[in-house]
Amino acid sequence: MDLTAKQLAQILKGTVEGDENAKATSFAKIEHGKPGQLCFYANPKYERFVYTCKASILLVNKDFEAKEPVTPTMVRVDDAYKSLADLLKYVSTKKRTDRSHRGFRSSWFLTSKFGKKVYLGSHSYVGHHARIGDYTKIYENVYVGDNTVIGSHCIIYPGVVIYPGMVIGDNVIIHANAVIGSDGFGNAPLPDGTWEKIEHIGNVIIGDNVEIGAGTTIDKSEMESTIIGNGVKIDNLCQIAHNVQIGDNTVMAAQCGIAGSTKIGKNCILAGQVGIAGHLTIADNTIIGAQAGVIGNIRKSGEKYLGSPAMPIKTYLRSYAIFKQQGEK
Repeated sequence: MDLTAKQLAQILKGTVEGDENAKATSFAKIEHGKPGQLCFYANPKYERFVYTCKASILLVNKDFEAKEPVTPTMVRVDDAYKSLADLLKYVSTKKRTDRSHRGFRSSWFLTSKFGKKVYLGSHSYVGHHARIGDYTKIYENVYVGDNTVIGSHCIIYPGVVIYPGMVIGDNVIIHANAVIGSDGFGNAPLPDGTWEKIEHIGNVIIGDNVEIGAGTTIDKSEMESTIIGNGVKIDNLCQIAHNVQIGDNTVMAAQCGIAGSTKIGKNCILAGQVGIAGHLTIADNTIIGAQAGVIGNIRKSGEKYLGSPAMPIKTYLRSYAIFKQQGEK
């Protein structure tokens, strides 16, 4: 990155307050900012660093009112946090070089179909009748099974395993060592106390603009599809069981686990280590706090839940206050 304050304002549709020729070549947190760097301020908890920051350029919201002198040139934007995300995407896109490539000892077949400028890393495998969209990057040591469809502008990082017959949309990012399409945990009990495996012949369908974290596993369904909606963001080390459906734009932090056949609505937020039992329905816009354990349906949209078993957050806080008092006696 090598941008002046004036150029940044043009890219982010903001205004410059200070030296429009001030230049930044790298990013830094506001508490670490040095000359030649760009920082941003959006959270009021960090306001004290605005006045000590030595960065060349500082992104701030348009309504920010400084209480003390500010050293960096300020670029005022509607939303500093979103503008930073837009800028990082802009810089990343400028660095990106799209080119056709077939790496050393990568494998594919005459029936494999590749779009324009697909990158296939060394030791990666693309199966029979698989289809890979334009400008998609499949890095080293990736397995893509037969009849799998991957859309355009996707990034599949090293070590990812995508079982046969999966369907992945456009602009999907799958981080290292994720597994898409493994068998769900389906076993039928037998009279003698043993278990018989239930075969899974379904698949996983992943929508557009989805990001899946490193080490996350999404199981295929027994007969139909495990479905991940458009815009879903799943963190590292999550487990999505067979037949689960996750609605558009739901986000899920690390180490969440969703049991089989549960339906999660749109625009939900699941904090770290949330566990949800099987065959449940979670309403749209639900927020579930860290380490909560959900064992029943959540039918009302927009509710916040906490605790294990999970309960509405106000009920949990009242219950916790009583529990804490009992412990102090």
